[in-house]
Amino acid sequence: MNKLKKILTPVAKALLPAACFFCLTAELWSNDAPIALYRDHRLYFPALRPISAGGFGIKDRLLVDYRALPRASASDWSLWPPNRWSPYESNRSVKSYPSPPSRDNRLGTDDRGRDVLARLLYGGRLTLAYAFLVWISSSALALSIGGASAFVGGWVDLSVQRVAEVLAVVPQLFLLIFLISIFKPSLLNLVLASTLFVWIEPSYYVRAQALKVKQMDYVLAAKAAGASKLRIFFVHVAPNCFGPLLTLAPFAIIGNVSALVALDFLGVGFPAPTPSWGEMLAQGQAYFATAWWLALVPSGAILVTLLAIARLGEGWREKVD
Repeated sequence: MNKLKKILTPVAKALLPAACFFCLTAELWSNDAPIALYRDHRLYFPALRPISAGGFGIKDRLLVDYRALPRASASDWSLWPPNRWSPYESNRSVKSYPSPPSRDNRLGTDDRGRDVLARLLYGGRLTLAYAFLVWISSSALALSIGGASAFVGGWVDLSVQRVAEVLAVVPQLFLLIFLISIFKPSLLNLVLASTLFVWIEPSYYVRAQALKVKQMDYVLAAKAAGASKLRIFFVHVAPNCFGPLLTLAPFAIIGNVSALVALDFLGVGFPAPTPSWGEMLAQGQAYFATAWWLALVPSGAILVTLLAIARLGEGWREKVD
């Protein structure tokens, strides 16, 4: 078992940063526009900064088809991403959708002819961004509310704990779906709605740590020296309550990834045609008998990502212990 952990830990350490890197820079790896385009003695970067058709003298359409763009001179050149598809573009040369993996679409296409690899990269970026943003915002809220209530104590602490207990017993998934249905689904709205519930559990650990820290000698010395309560909290108490949040971080991120996949799978997450792993998984279920790649690719990506985060979390906890 120890040998297996020694093998999996460096793999997880390399795999998760690599996944984050490729998803965050998805435009450089999968796009229907070249990364760099040299034309008419000018250098363009269409993948990073789209160019209107008028910029190339095209007047009969608004969008530029870079694949069919003729060369203006012999010195023109272009640098394309390894995968020449955007997550919203359909492959019209395929006879039927979804189509199996081929030389044009390495992981096949979905039910609308869109490249699965492109949607996997762009969907991974949204999933990871959501997971990390919810962890950051919920940790900040847990530190502020849980730590402050423990530090102040009295009726403030009692009131905060009763509110947290009420929110904890509410069916959070159903209430989250209700909130998302009211407001327009977007990354910001999903993060804010999720943070309303995710902060509760880590606040318990922060509160317990704050109750311990405020009895430490250096906090009592700061009080005796006449330091204000705000200074004592932000300088002495809050920084020493980060331990539980960092220990719980990998498992909180895993929960956030699973939550977004579930929301997108149910069709209440990001609106269509936004690429997401949950939406790809729903397609995999619908076409499981005829298009195995639609189920294998997103489920494999989700499994590998969660295992990598979990292994990093176990390694972190071992170091902390």
